[in-house]
Amino acid sequence: MMAGKFIAFEGGEGTGKSTQARLLSNSLQSAGADVVLTREPGGTPGAEAIRSLLLDPPGDGWGARAEALLFAAARSDHVEKLIRPALDRGAWVITDRYLDSSRAYQGGAGGIGDDAVLGLHAIGSGGLRPDVTFLISVPPELIAERLAKRDGGTSDAIGGREAAYHQKVAETFLKMAEAEPDRFVVIDGEGTALAVHERILAALKPFLGGTQ
Repeated sequence: MMAGKFIAFEGGEGTGKSTQARLLSNSLQSAGADVVLTREPGGTPGAEAIRSLLLDPPGDGWGARAEALLFAAARSDHVEKLIRPALDRGAWVITDRYLDSSRAYQGGAGGIGDDAVLGLHAIGSGGLRPDVTFLISVPPELIAERLAKRDGGTSDAIGGREAAYHQKVAETFLKMAEAEPDRFVVIDGEGTALAVHERILAALKPFLGGTQ
C-alpha cells in the first residue's frame, strides 16, 4: 500500500485541473490507495456555503481583502474537517486548488500581497502545505478556446474577470513555481487529457520514495 500524500492541482481558468485531479485519483484508487478527492473553495458543507458566496456574490461583489478572508475561512474549515483527518489516517488527499490559488488570485492579481495571504493561512489552517503542487500550464489562446467551449460565454464572478487580471494570476503562479521548485511541478497542459495525465504520473514518481 502506498503511503498517502497531499497533492494540489493549480493553474488559471481552463487549464484542466479538475480533469487531471480526477484522473490521478482514479489511478491511485486502482492501485489500492485510500484517496480523498476534493476542491477549493469547498470540500465541506461550510466551505461549500462560502463557495456560493464567492462565485455568486451578493450586491457588487467582494473586494480583494474580503475575498481573501472568505477563502481563508473556507480553507480553514476544509483543512480542519476533511484534509487533516484524511492525512492523519494515511490517505492521499488530492485537491483541485488550494493555498496557491489564493496567493495567485488575491495576493498577486488582487494586490493584497503574498505575506497577507500566508498570514491568513497560518492562522486559519496552521500553515499546512501540499507535498506536491502540480501547476498546469496552457497557452492563453488554447485557454480561451477551452473556456468558450466550457462556459458558452458565461462564467462565475472570478473566472469572468478581465484578461489582465488572469494574466497576472498566470504570472504569479509561475513566479511561485520558480521560487519553490522542491514542491511545484510545472506540467505542460497541451494535448489530450490522457497525455497530460501520463506526464503527471511520471512527474509524481520522485515524490513517492519507497512507497510504490
